[in-house]
Amino acid sequence: MPVCGWLDAGLKPSSNPKGKGKGKRFTARLTSAFSKKVENHAVAVALHFIHYNFARIHKTLRITPAMAAGISDPVWSYEEIAGLA
Repeated sequence: MPVCGWLDAGLKPSSNPKGKGKGKRFTARLTSAFSKKVENHAVAVALHFIHYNFARIHKTLRITPAMAAGISDPVWSYEEIAGLA
């Protein structure tokens, strides 16, 4: 039950429009985030997880998850990620 009866979740503005596009890759069709080929979808998901775990410093950890797990020492650059292909 909400604390205030007049508050509605629909009134909250979108703080990150790109965040909505990330989930659409799995469900929506005919949008900018939809992959028509399974191969393209697999590559996009792999790039997302590589960036999330190796190149993005998380606020709560203050390091990347790969560094926290002891898998990687430095933060990966986009050039290093592109070099994997």
